[in-house]
Amino acid sequence: MSKIMHCTFEVFGIVQGVSFRMFTEKQANKLGVRGWCMNTRDDTVKGEIEATPEAFAEMKTWLEKTGSPTSRIDKAVFGETKENSNFTFEKFSVRY
Repeated sequence: MSKIMHCTFEVFGIVQGVSFRMFTEKQANKLGVRGWCMNTRDDTVKGEIEATPEAFAEMKTWLEKTGSPTSRIDKAVFGETKENSNFTFEKFSVRY
């Protein structure tokens, strides 16, 4: 099995009330990315992603530049990228 890349993220801008979490889950499932996301009290969306290197890079770019159709991403901050030998999440989910 390929190595699994993992990091935390937080997306700033207009990312609440614009279906950002739903579109993030949809994109993650399309790419085979696992992890989670949730709204914060600071009007951001944060979470964790893990995937093979190619899907991981694509998901990071999506979080940074695309998002949901009506969102406005001002910036995305990613934590340290770690390399794991196995997945720690079974799927991608939205947390409440």
